[in-house]
Amino acid sequence: MSADTYQLLAILLYFAVMLGIGYYAYRRTANVDGYMLAERQLSPGIAALSANAADMSGWLLMGLPGAIYAAGLIKAWIAIGLTVGAWFNWRFIAPRLRAYSEVADNAITIPSFFAKRLKRNSRQLRILAALVILVFFTFYVSSGMVAAGKFFVSSFGWNYFVGMAVVAVVTLVYTLFGGFLGATLTDVAQGLLMLAALIAVPIVTIFELGGWSEATSRITDVKPEAFNLFSGFSNNGILWIVTAISTSAWGLGYFGQPHIIVRFMALRSPGEAKTARRISLFWMALSASGAIFTALIGIGYFAGDPEIKLGKGESEEVFLVMSRIFFHPFVAGLVLAAVLAAIMSTMSSQMIVCASALVEDLYSLMGRKVSARNLLILSRLSVLGVAIVAALMALDRNSAILQLVEFAWAGFGAAFGPIVILCLYWRKLTPTGALAGLVTGAVTVFVWANVDFLKAKMYEIVPGFLLNLLVAVIVSRLTYTEDPEVDAEFSRMEAAVKEA
Repeated sequence: MSADTYQLLAILLYFAVMLGIGYYAYRRTANVDGYMLAERQLSPGIAALSANAADMSGWLLMGLPGAIYAAGLIKAWIAIGLTVGAWFNWRFIAPRLRAYSEVADNAITIPSFFAKRLKRNSRQLRILAALVILVFFTFYVSSGMVAAGKFFVSSFGWNYFVGMAVVAVVTLVYTLFGGFLGATLTDVAQGLLMLAALIAVPIVTIFELGGWSEATSRITDVKPEAFNLFSGFSNNGILWIVTAISTSAWGLGYFGQPHIIVRFMALRSPGEAKTARRISLFWMALSASGAIFTALIGIGYFAGDPEIKLGKGESEEVFLVMSRIFFHPFVAGLVLAAVLAAIMSTMSSQMIVCASALVEDLYSLMGRKVSARNLLILSRLSVLGVAIVAALMALDRNSAILQLVEFAWAGFGAAFGPIVILCLYWRKLTPTGALAGLVTGAVTVFVWANVDFLKAKMYEIVPGFLLNLLVAVIVSRLTYTEDPEVDAEFSRMEAAVKEA
């Protein structure tokens, strides 16, 4: 058999396993609570691995290695910022959100948590939060489809649109029927596959280059500053500091990512967040290191082989090309499937969150009585609708994966992050303050990202996050009135976390 045939067989095996897990989850999903949140029964290991897989979309295996391959280790500040942000998220947000979302009338989505936590006059906030989810996640899902199309073009020479459609359909099927549980269990399998691939590719490449010393020598011959995390500081210290802050500010986004923090809400208890945090950070450290070393070693390898060079604009494919060169075709197919795992795990989680926003946070506010069975059907139709819109956006094959992801990441981080933090740590946040802050954060991201001068100076999440926080606090202080019910629930949450 040809190499392409072996690789396709491996990928078909991967697809079959994902669909099988989706079918298993379908058999265990009987109601909307199960479809949206798996009835809060995730173990720490499953919650941690599924959160990581949902977080690390195609950017981890394509976008991040591509950025480092093109610019050097300075781009590793993204991974550093994300790792630090993830630690803070699991440490300070997860246990409180798990406890508070249950105390606040069993909220199962982020918009419903905002409304049930803040009580009075929260309808507008809930609607706007749901709309923000739909807008930014459509961009996010679209970035996954773009990555899928590029994957099949690079790996098999397929038509971009065919590759995009294949991944979209398979992801849609297991998400449509398996719901949150299906997305979560497939995320676990995909997270383990991604980790194995990110460890294997750089290790094998180092041996192929003759060992670590030879590899580093070839890398520094091409890019002397490749291993310098502080490259450029001596030339312009102020500019370097601004760039490092802007790049590492990706970590701020964690506090507001609905597809990640919803895993906190699905934990069996607040106390299990500690175990989940340790598992999550171990996975992140290994995976990010693998992505970084893949890019750096790729610099040395491709420079030494003039017949196998990455062309201009192809840096995002460094992981794909190296895996095909160094592994048996079937094993290479499994490694390539890890790229699909990164893409599909994020897409499925985002589709579920979009469905919950449409059904739980928008349709339910219309006040119509709907049976549990029909709500489940509506949820599945919502997943289908989001997938179709994202696919139409992904028809532009020239979209850069990292740019699509960074815009959506900033949108959620700046719009939701400060509100989540204030909901969990400040009793006096008001619905009006939260609404004003959320609007400020979202609008700032949209404006900043579309003004070239501002975009070049600072990642839009930084001004959006800070302005949201400032406006929410000021407006809340101006509009605060004591609410005994809110105070009582806040105290119950703190007691539950302390006990855990």
